[in-house]
Amino acid sequence: MNIHELVELNNQKRKLLTEENRKYYEKMLVYIRLSYRISDLETEETLSELLDHLLDAQEEGKNAEEVFGKNPKKYADEIIGELPKMVTKERTSLIGMGILFFLAVSMILSGIIALVSHYYFTEAGLMKEFYLGSALLKTAISIPVAFFLLYSIIFYLRWSCFKKINKIAEFFVFWFYGAFSVGLFVIIYLFIPSFGPKLEISVFIVIMSGVILFILGTLFKRKIEKGKR
Repeated sequence: MNIHELVELNNQKRKLLTEENRKYYEKMLVYIRLSYRISDLETEETLSELLDHLLDAQEEGKNAEEVFGKNPKKYADEIIGELPKMVTKERTSLIGMGILFFLAVSMILSGIIALVSHYYFTEAGLMKEFYLGSALLKTAISIPVAFFLLYSIIFYLRWSCFKKINKIAEFFVFWFYGAFSVGLFVIIYLFIPSFGPKLEISVFIVIMSGVILFILGTLFKRKIEKGKR
């Protein structure tokens, strides 16, 4: 079975769990899946085995705590330690895919914002001006910043899996994180001075370039998934 089939099967089987067992298991599931350093296929196979084991125990009248213990985080860490690590080639492929999607979304949003500004707010033309040097520098800074922000949210989600966090407090945490992330990119794009050769490109070409990069990212993603089957 490939990863998508294992995930779908897991989703269906989890419906058979009692509410108590499901909550316990899903905390471990999220925690283990967010451990990005381990192989995806082996992770889903292990999660499927854990679920089958819990379902069998549930039929015998046992709950998840009796099966896996009172410390699910410790048990999950032991599972993660036994799983094979993601190989360098797989990591490189995922990073490449992430960069393609990041650039694609950035270009599409940039083009759409320019179009909206042209038709509704300003009289600016449909040619987008940018300086090659500053554009390359902004991209070089934005990509690692985006990965850092992604890592930060993954770290928080893993940390919060086994914590009882007030929903209102968590809402403000995510709100602040979102505002901080947007503000960080605004600072990067507004405060880096313009330098290098000046270029003018139609906003439609910018959007189409973003769409092409998105398609390439999707094809790259499918290639990665195919290699895991």
